[in-house]
Amino acid sequence: MTATDRALELVTTAAQAAADKLAHNIIAFDVSEVLAITDAFVLASAPNDRQVKAIADEVEERLAKECDAKPVRREGEREGRWILLDYLDVVIHVQHAEERAYYSLERLWKDCPEIELPEDAKASRKRAEEAAAADGEPVAQPAEFAHVEAVLAAEAAKARR
Repeated sequence: MTATDRALELVTTAAQAAADKLAHNIIAFDVSEVLAITDAFVLASAPNDRQVKAIADEVEERLAKECDAKPVRREGEREGRWILLDYLDVVIHVQHAEERAYYSLERLWKDCPEIELPEDAKASRKRAEEAAAADGEPVAQPAEFAHVEAVLAAEAAKARR
């Protein structure tokens, strides 16, 4: 089983929208083989809370406009450190760079196939490396926090009931 065409359309549009708002380190995984609740995850990060919110807003606006898709759930708005947009077929995580490094979601899903993204989104990894080099920190620090995704998956399943 692989991600549906609809999920891939949402991933591509979301990744391009995030790239247009200068998100860092955009990556997408096809998780359809290991999760029954969604087909794909999109991860993006930003160096500050305001940009996290701007990226999430742009992704939501672009998916509504270009794909006629509305999220069934939006979490994390108040803190602005980690905003989750749940579109059922796709779950989009926009994280502050510190949360991204701490929770290291890409490490949890590293065995899942990566989804090909638009060139602008691919270039976002270079932005992440440049920002980390300027701060003198590695791009991602390994962490053992699998429970975070398990909690998110359980909440998503509960919300769909």
